[in-house]
Parts: sequence; structure tokens; C-alpha cells
Amino acid sequence: MPVDEISLGDFVLAGGEVAVLVMIEAIGRLLPGVLGNADSVADDSFAPGAMESLLEGPVYTKPPVWRERPVPDILLSGHHGAIARWRRDEAIRRTARHRPDLLARLAPEDLDERDRAVLREAGFPVDAEDMAD
Repeated sequence: MPVDEISLGDFVLAGGEVAVLVMIEAIGRLLPGVLGNADSVADDSFAPGAMESLLEGPVYTKPPVWRERPVPDILLSGHHGAIARWRRDEAIRRTARHRPDLLARLAPEDLDERDRAVLREAGFPVDAEDMAD
């Protein structure tokens, strides 16, 4: 019987139970009706489109202030374009901080000027002249 090997990352587990739970979660959320809002997967880490090769940025929920930590004003603004830009900026910052190897997968045309500015602010080289420094 053929067996497919799947890697969840660079770590060792005592048994397969946790790995199976991760797979059930990852696959199950792709099935229609599993998520309350099917469009929410568009902002997930690695989702095709604007978030491809990026980790998802921070996620906030209600209430608007929790343990003295407020939700950023932009997320309460109702300005969908500005919110999308903020989410992408945060995803880029998080990816540069935690998984810079993923940014290497991006083609230069995948980054706009704002993306490059966010990466520079994060200290990540994005252009030939940045890499020469």
C-alpha cells in the first residue's frame, strides 16, 4: 500500500496524534461550511494572492480593548482599502521578523513601493543597492 510522507516542520513529535490533528484542522477548514466566513481564508498565511509567501499579521477580535491593549484605530475605521494595506504591512513585518526565508520567494514585481518601504523599515534588504550595504 503506498504511503505519502508529509512534513509539518523541523521538529520531532512523540507520536502521530498531534500531527493528525494539525492535518485535520488544515484540511477541514478548506471544506465548504467549516468556516463561518469562507472569504476569511484570503488573509491566511500563504493564501494565494496578496498574502502569498507571507505570514498572516496580527488578528484582533472583540472587545475593542482587551487587557489595556486596544485594537488599532485603522481596523475600526471602516476604510477597507486602508485596512487591507495595514494588514499587508503587518504581514510583511511579521514575515521579515520571523520567516525572512519566505520573502526570498517573492519576485520583485510582487512588491510595490510601500512593501519595499516597510521592508526597509524592518531592516530587510529589498533592492540591489540595499543588499550591497
